Amino acid sequence: MEYVKEIVTFGPRPLGSKNHEKVENYILSHLKGVEVEHDNFDINTSEGHFPVHNILAKFPGTRDGIIVIASHYDTNWPLRTTSFAGANDGASSSALLLEIANQLRGKKIEGYSVWLLWDDAEESMKLPWDDPQSLYGVRHLAQKWQDDGTAKKIKAFLLEDMVGDADLNIDRVLEGTPWVEDLIYQAAVNVGYQSHFFARQMSVVDDFKPFLERGVPSADLIDLNYGYNNVFHHTTQDTVDKLSPKSLGIVGTVTLETVRLLNQR
Repeated sequence: MEYVKEIVTFGPRPLGSKNHEKVENYILSHLKGVEVEHDNFDINTSEGHFPVHNILAKFPGTRDGIIVIASHYDTNWPLRTTSFAGANDGASSSALLLEIANQLRGKKIEGYSVWLLWDDAEESMKLPWDDPQSLYGVRHLAQKWQDDGTAKKIKAFLLEDMVGDADLNIDRVLEGTPWVEDLIYQAAVNVGYQSHFFARQMSVVDDFKPFLERGVPSADLIDLNYGYNNVFHHTTQDTVDKLSPKSLGIVGTVTLETVRLLNQR
């Protein structure tokens, strides 16, 4: 939760902004001593030309295969001139990945390698959501990994998004790979948090889409109903006071249990 608060302190971090660069450097500053890979490229959009920076932290395992856990770290472009700082939408999941890195750092990973991905340029450049003008970071990386053979080694792609809501209800995403979604629910049962998972199911366009399209087993851990009738999503009301460290702990614990179950398959 402290990581969430510190990320939000930077303010809005839309693509190409100084705050965006500050958050990128903040993430990297917490990955000292970890193998970090950069995936940098440029994009042309209806809003201009922008640099995109995906950040990848790699924790080698003892088995041949990779589990990717991902979060986007940019904030909504159309709200760039407001106070929108994306406490839940971007900060909560990016902060959770930093804590997962703490849990993995310095340990021998008995199982598949775990790669933590902070992907960039996820937010749509237009509202309402414009699919062709979003997901730039993951689309680039998914194609890169398909071309170099990495995609075939990925056992599961687990996306974290909007995971800090104090009233936590993770949705079952209809587009997700069914067996991965089932494994997440089994993980939630195993650690006693099933009441926070899959009471609802819905369709979601999110960072996992390019990987699904390339045959990578994927799932999205997301609580898309943020506030009554989703009133806080993509508004300046997406603030830290709506979040809970307990919710972050629940999602983090279930994520790590899912990794353990993936290693048993």
